[in-house]
Formats: sequence, structure tokens, C-alpha cells
Amino acid sequence: MILKRDTRVKGFVALAVLVLALGAGFACSPAPVADRGADAVYPGASWERIADPAAAGFSAPALEAIHPYVDGINTSAVMAIVGGRVLFEHGPVDSLSYLASVRKSILAMLYGNYVADGTIDLELTLEELGMDDVEGLLPVEKRARILDLVTARSGVYHPASNAGDNLADAPPRGSQEPGTYYLYSNWDFNAAGAVFEQLTGRNIYDALETDLALPLGFEDWDRSIHLKTGDATRSRNLAYHMMLSTRDMARIGHLMLLGGVWGEERVLPQGWAERITSVVTPSEEMNPEGLRGGEFGYGYMWWVWDGPAVPEGFEGAYSGRGAYGQFITVIPSLDMVVAHKTVPDARTPWDDYMGILTRLVAAHCGADC
Repeated sequence: MILKRDTRVKGFVALAVLVLALGAGFACSPAPVADRGADAVYPGASWERIADPAAAGFSAPALEAIHPYVDGINTSAVMAIVGGRVLFEHGPVDSLSYLASVRKSILAMLYGNYVADGTIDLELTLEELGMDDVEGLLPVEKRARILDLVTARSGVYHPASNAGDNLADAPPRGSQEPGTYYLYSNWDFNAAGAVFEQLTGRNIYDALETDLALPLGFEDWDRSIHLKTGDATRSRNLAYHMMLSTRDMARIGHLMLLGGVWGEERVLPQGWAERITSVVTPSEEMNPEGLRGGEFGYGYMWWVWDGPAVPEGFEGAYSGRGAYGQFITVIPSLDMVVAHKTVPDARTPWDDYMGILTRLVAAHCGADC
């Protein structure tokens, strides 16, 4: 049975439990993806739940103590999945809402099958694709490859059709050779969506339905509410925002954790999940400079914990990150996926969300539970 919130838990009790859990350390680790094979667990029509957290290596009191913290940080809903079953749940996990920039991480997943079958050649340039934009792209910008778009290294600093990036910190247009300089730019990500549709001949949302929603058995999928948005007078490439529930976001994360396999079906090509969540831009090369030396590097539209600042337990972990508080996080060391939503009339900053993650990691007590 999933743990339910007990409003009687007091703050000092929660803190004490957290300290005890932190002291327990990491006594056991899950088997690597390649070793789980037939033992892997997948949700059917709905998620199974962990009846006894201790049997899964987690402290029930420490998990219970997370609920008061979540109540105080604007979270709409959060789920933690361990070993393919629900360990922790809070809020209406079936509610559909906007994913913000997590859409980009999902697009990276969608690319996989089309790269594998040759439909998408990541080495093609914008010039070879015949791509241009409002008031034109510079000759050097047209040398950017599809690979540069999906890794945020295009060197194209054309205005994007929507806000929410680091374009305000971009160097002058034409100053960076494509592939050499990381900058988180919605122009890159939106252009990557336009390229996907151009080369596959498919609408992104139709591909999302057939390539992920149906194979993974999304419980709350609604194709009819998906619509591209943005200011087409700034850029021809619109944003492909997505609307998913927390429990279906968890299915996305679980697919990634298991290397793209879902039951007996290979949903993503062999090695693709690992490829898109491997570091392309290490933490010391992030831009603007204030991001350098932090916890994160960047892969193919996924944020990857990288460098000496990575907290214990987060080695090899990665996350899709979206504005207001939309997150899908995979923590392989604990066989864990965390899905988090905040409906955009509120906001859950990353540091507050990390408070959930660190408490979940601290709740792991291994064989000492």
C-alpha cells in the first residue's frame, strides 16, 4: 500500500528521521539495466505499489516524513518509482498539465528510431535541409548540424518563438562555429522539432502517441489537447509543448532507466537512452559562465549530473527539467525514477525539488532497514 500523508508528523520528527536515514548510507545497489532482463517490472494498466518499503530497501518513517516537506513547496504532484513499482506518491498524479522544457528531453527520445533507421541523419546541416528563418540565418549559422541542435551547440543565436532560455546571454551572432559552444537556446530546440517533422513527415504529437504513449500504455493521454505555440513573427519554428500526467511522466522515466525496453518490446533503439543521457558538454564547459563547475553537464536535451559537485547517490543520474517545476529524474544507483509536476499558477524551484530528491535518496537504508 502506498504511504499516505499523515498531517500529524511534526517538523522535528521529520528532521530526525532524515538524519537517521542519511546515516544509513547506501548498503545495496540495483542490478545494472543489462542484468535485469526478465526480472524487470513494468506497469500494466496502472502502477503496482510497494507494500513494504523496508523490503525494497527504504525506511517507511523517512518516506512518511517527506510529505510535510512537499506540502510546503508548491508541488502539485510527485511520484517516486523504485524497481518498477510506486514507492512514494503525493498529490493528483493523474492530472494533465504543461511539461515546459521536459518536452525537449522527450523529443530526444523520439529521435532515436528515426536516427537508427536512417530517416534522420544527425550530420545534415541546416543549409542541406533548406532551413531558414525570419530575416534570414547567417552563412555560418547554416553550417550547424542537426546534432548541434539537439545538443544545444548550434551557434545560432536567432530569436526564438518563445521565451525561457539563455539567449539573453548569447555571444554575438556569427561569432561561434557550430558545434563548439554550448548555450541553452529555444531556437535550437524548436528547430530540432521542425527538423524532426520535415525528415519524418510526421507531426511530433502523432509520433509521441504512436512511439511512446501507446507502447508505454499512458493512462491519461489526450492527443486532442496538444498544440504548438509561439510568436511566428520572431521565428518560424514554434514550440511543441506537451501535456502529460505525473504518472505517465514516470513511465517515460522508467523506459529510460531500462534502456528503452518495455516488456518484450524495444521502444528505443539499443544504446539510444544511454547515448542521449551521456555528457556532451561537461560542467566546466557550460554557458553562461555562471553554470560552469556546477552539478550538471548536458547531453542530447537531457541534463546530466557531472563533475566533482555531484551529490552522493546521484552518480550517473540525469533529468529532464522544465519551468515552474516539471521534472523527470532517473537515479540508476537506486533503480529510481521521480516524476514531479507543478501547475504553472505556482512554481517549485529546482532547489526545492532537490529537497525531495535528497530526502528520497536518504530514505534508502538497504539491508539495514
